[in-house]
Amino acid sequence: MKRTSLGPERRSSTRGARRRRILSLPLIEARPRHLTATLALLAGLALTLAACGGGQPATPSGADAPASPSPAAPAESQAAVDAAKSSLGQTLVDADGRTLYAFTKDKGGESTCYGDCEATWPALTVQGDPAAGDGVEASLLATTDRNDGSAQVTYKGMPLYLFSGDQQPGDTNGQGVGGVWFAVTPAGALVGTTSGGGATDDGGQSGGGYGYP
Repeated sequence: MKRTSLGPERRSSTRGARRRRILSLPLIEARPRHLTATLALLAGLALTLAACGGGQPATPSGADAPASPSPAAPAESQAAVDAAKSSLGQTLVDADGRTLYAFTKDKGGESTCYGDCEATWPALTVQGDPAAGDGVEASLLATTDRNDGSAQVTYKGMPLYLFSGDQQPGDTNGQGVGGVWFAVTPAGALVGTTSGGGATDDGGQSGGGYGYP
């Protein structure tokens, strides 16, 4: 069989076409890999943006927004005066059961206990009107203004105090201290005295001072 001989130009053209096909194969195969990597990168960026941006999710249409919490109820502003039984008998106590006392040196229904005296014998104060508990005469309750503008509870005209030496409800360690501090009965009398209670213009009983510890 007779072979047809290709001329130099024909052979050169054939080799060039073959070389171009060979060189183009990696590019054709690389394109799918390059495209896959690009798509993966875009997907990763989309997930990152979704996690980091955007703020709060939108409220679905027709759904109610979460209600704001209601403000806390205001604290009780009334000071309750109750009656309780102790070693002294039935006496006035505050809402926590602590014994209440009167100071016989108070004059005209106004307190004279300030400074060191006030630190030892804190006044029973109130915002608003004092409340009468069981066994307490509401008509005997009132208030008097202190120097700092607070309202101190009075009973039958006597300003009422607590004693810092009483550690728990029912304690009566302030009874008779200095001969001028006395627990008060629901009738408005001073426990352990012959006086019927109530403030006096001359300062009441004389005694040995404020009874500091």
